[in-house]
Amino acid sequence: MYIQLNLNGIPTRRLGTLKNMALILPMLSALTIMPKEKKTKMKEYDFSRGKQGAVVSSRGRKTRITIRLDSEILDWFRAQVHEAGGGNYQKLINQALHEHIQRHQKEPLEETLRRIIREELVHENMSV
Repeated sequence: MYIQLNLNGIPTRRLGTLKNMALILPMLSALTIMPKEKKTKMKEYDFSRGKQGAVVSSRGRKTRITIRLDSEILDWFRAQVHEAGGGNYQKLINQALHEHIQRHQKEPLEETLRRIIREELVHENMSV
């Protein structure tokens, strides 16, 4: 509950003086007790200008994803970071994926298999 009192311009720092108390006492008849305003929840929300996605956008070239990895793989990367004296296992996984892509961009798996089969055939023909 709040007490609302109209003091007709009397500065609050001077309320304690006897002269001001004599002025205030007649005003107490105008004292009204008002209930505190309750905050109400909105019944409807306007999402027309809302945006879907992360609240904070990521910086740079990285994208946040959720991925499920085998526990052994995650444990291995964490152990590597621990043995190195600290760091970020996610960064290590990212580097491993980059290296894998670099190797396979030079020569796709199909090309690697064809090359190996050709070499084996040549080797077989020379042995006969």
